Amino acid sequence: MPGGVNSPVRAFKAVGGNPLFIDRAEGSKIYDADGNEYIDYVCSWGPIIFGHNNAAIRDAATIAAQKGMSFGAPTEAEVKLAEKIISYVPSVEMVRMVNSGTEAVMSALRLARAYTGRQKVIKFEGCYHGHADSMLVKAGSGALTLCEPDSAGVSENITQDTLVASYNDLASVEELLKKKNIACVIVEPVAANMGVVLPKEGFLKGLKELCGTYGTLLIFDEVITGFRLCKGGAQEYYGVLADIVTYGKIIGGGMPLGAYGGKKEIMELVAPSGPVYQAGTLSGNPIAMAAGLAQLEALEQQDIYAHIDKLCEKLAKGLLEIAQNCGIKSCVNRIGSLCSLFFGIENAYDYKSVKKADTELYAKYFRGMLDENVYLAPSQFEAMFISYAHTEKDIDKTLESAEKIIEQVV
Repeated sequence: MPGGVNSPVRAFKAVGGNPLFIDRAEGSKIYDADGNEYIDYVCSWGPIIFGHNNAAIRDAATIAAQKGMSFGAPTEAEVKLAEKIISYVPSVEMVRMVNSGTEAVMSALRLARAYTGRQKVIKFEGCYHGHADSMLVKAGSGALTLCEPDSAGVSENITQDTLVASYNDLASVEELLKKKNIACVIVEPVAANMGVVLPKEGFLKGLKELCGTYGTLLIFDEVITGFRLCKGGAQEYYGVLADIVTYGKIIGGGMPLGAYGGKKEIMELVAPSGPVYQAGTLSGNPIAMAAGLAQLEALEQQDIYAHIDKLCEKLAKGLLEIAQNCGIKSCVNRIGSLCSLFFGIENAYDYKSVKKADTELYAKYFRGMLDENVYLAPSQFEAMFISYAHTEKDIDKTLESAEKIIEQVV
């Protein structure tokens, strides 16, 4: 396997050392192939909201698997999961299941272009929307210029229709909207792929207003925030409704799954109802549907958000206090159950600010915490996630370890 892994961040290149190979997981803990136990703050990059190996989700997937692994035909579970998503998210009137967040974004962009009859899209510097060619771009010489590909093998002809604005900067968006016919603006409502970067007050509402003014669709990429901030995701949390929304693995309880949805008049353009083609043999896979339905149903039965938000607040406050007491310039961004500790900067509000973070210090901190049996994201620019299975004891242990390690690496 290239680099010995099947997804780049797993190789630990950003932090050094050898990656963990995981054997099993339970609750808030993961166990590596050597039997070592770690408190897990990666949570499969977000979807493990009830903790690892949750009995209800596991049992639902097991029962579904006993009936058959894949049919390539409709099942009742697909309808039930679609109905559940629509019941939670006010902007979604129809939904299409796919297999990943990348597929969801790719399909949503195609749909937006078809609906508007326009070609160009705006994304934000530092926001990640999967590895579809048109989204693998960076700002280059500035937000108002066409972007160079951010990956080898990506054609410039594909990325020339992708324009990049600055996150939390409405003026940079409007400049592009004035000069180009834009099909859509796609944004992580909370930018959680450059560390956790929160939208400034009025930013999301301003995006919605600008898109309305210029006849452009607004796409919220809620692969991270969907069903994690609250049942209605960032749209409910911030009171801003997007035209199209994309989801990832959280709606599958950690199984490979994604979806995109929106207003009926937009979604009815998708085949077979309309001319926008998108298909997949494993779309609506019965095992993923069963696991996802069990997870979303469980969100109704427990006061999960109050629990995970409270724990994350304690963690975030504790980490910031420790770093500041050690004399380290730092900041902690938190929303709900996800947070990031940045070293070397006092504010993290866009891509340019987070790029000034001290990644070498974070790498030392990461390796030290790993020695303390605390598993963090192997990159400064990823989020920490709290699950319902985490406990006060987990947080206390993590903060004790953080104090010890930060004092050592200063």
